[in-house]
Amino acid sequence: MSDLLTTEEYKAIAAGLDLPTQAFVDGSFRPARSGRTFDGVNPATGALLAKLAACGPNDVDFAVQKARDAFEDGRWSRLHPGARKEVLIRLAKLVRRHARDLAVMESLDSGKTIYDCETVDLPETIHCLTWHAELIDKICDQVSPASDNHIAMVVREPVGVVGLVLPWNFPLLMLAWKIGPALAAGCSVIVKPAEETSLTALRIAELAMEAGVFNVLPGSGPDVGEPLGRHMDVDAVSFTGSTETGRRFLRYAAKSNLKEVTLEMGGKTPAVVLDDAENLDRVAAHVVNGAFWNMGENCSASSRLIVQKGVKDALLDRSKAHAREWPMGDPLDPQNRVGALVSAAHFDKVRSYLGKGPKGVMGGRAEAGFVEPTILEVAPDAPQAREEIFGPVLSVLTVDSFDEAIALANDTEYGLAASIFTANMKRAIRGARAIRAGTVTVNSFGEGDISTPFGGFKASGFGGRDNGIHAHDQYTQLKTIWVDLSDDADEAVA
Repeated sequence: MSDLLTTEEYKAIAAGLDLPTQAFVDGSFRPARSGRTFDGVNPATGALLAKLAACGPNDVDFAVQKARDAFEDGRWSRLHPGARKEVLIRLAKLVRRHARDLAVMESLDSGKTIYDCETVDLPETIHCLTWHAELIDKICDQVSPASDNHIAMVVREPVGVVGLVLPWNFPLLMLAWKIGPALAAGCSVIVKPAEETSLTALRIAELAMEAGVFNVLPGSGPDVGEPLGRHMDVDAVSFTGSTETGRRFLRYAAKSNLKEVTLEMGGKTPAVVLDDAENLDRVAAHVVNGAFWNMGENCSASSRLIVQKGVKDALLDRSKAHAREWPMGDPLDPQNRVGALVSAAHFDKVRSYLGKGPKGVMGGRAEAGFVEPTILEVAPDAPQAREEIFGPVLSVLTVDSFDEAIALANDTEYGLAASIFTANMKRAIRGARAIRAGTVTVNSFGEGDISTPFGGFKASGFGGRDNGIHAHDQYTQLKTIWVDLSDDADEAVA
């Protein structure tokens, strides 16, 4: 990405955007069959951005049929892996060419800061698409150790028609996490973007027209998500979102065709800081970044700081100082690091956690859709310590020992990610192994990178992983092909 622009320049780009408003099915934009629309709203201002097609079950049926037809005729599923690679690389180049407009569109639609959209979301989206494209013709299948009279091949095949259900917190990046491996595998895809953030998925679908198997249906969960989950001709669903909604997709699969379901859901990530942690200023920077990046609207946000008593006060002093480096305001101002929460309903939810009860360390201001970075000292049984807030709220819990810290880190229904900060590598490895989470970082906040699998334990999800080679597993089926080479009938029977 090039250097950041001024607020005025971003606003000028925003004023000139041609926003997509219709569903994208079978290579073209189409209104919802019912003719219904819903309002796409800028959460930072409350202004109407566009009236989008409100798709329903009839649109789902039509898109699934077109996706099935495309899968069966092999235009994509049986295309040579090298040819699929070239198409996805061209898509990544198109996204790069339109990156600035996409970044502004993403900021307007979600409330995310243009700083994050330009420096994180768009570069990572492009990298993800390119990485999976380059992997297409490098994943090799296997030959098992059969007898001299047999050859046994273990091959991957695309699973078929896949529903990709996206969250609203990283609309572009989560789209790339799913379409990258799904399209690489040869699947036909139907994307259901979050109702709050549909614009960039529709724009990417237009850029991906060459593939011919990329469909996007904006609309509500009951009208689009549930029919996808229940559809008898959808082979798999990959879902990222709340644990409550994830449970529904399991029920939909059980009551329909037992389609494969991959779930990446909520989290309550602990950042465990032990009393031998080095460079508390650096530790504080990681903790603050983990808690407040993307307004805390992140399933792996470090929302729990579990700190040993001996370093708590010093760490909190440094954390407060770093939190002041996260100014809040107009998302199109590149100086701001904290934008608006995604919707009025979500703002009300986050604000409800800032009332009486826990001891406020800093922050707590919430108005007009914006919540400033907030640090609270809480008890282990407080709602702020146990429930997923999904906002810029860091809950601080004090412990006496390593064992108490690890036990408290695991005292949650979630298990998506965790961090541990210590100068003792033995304690770091012991802690990382003991914490029940899909990703554990040592002396840093993070989620790994595109090469490492991302997903959780317990109520944070199961069924597969995003990122890495492992992401391709959820979009492929394994098939054994057993070849008998013997000429003698008795040997063949044997």
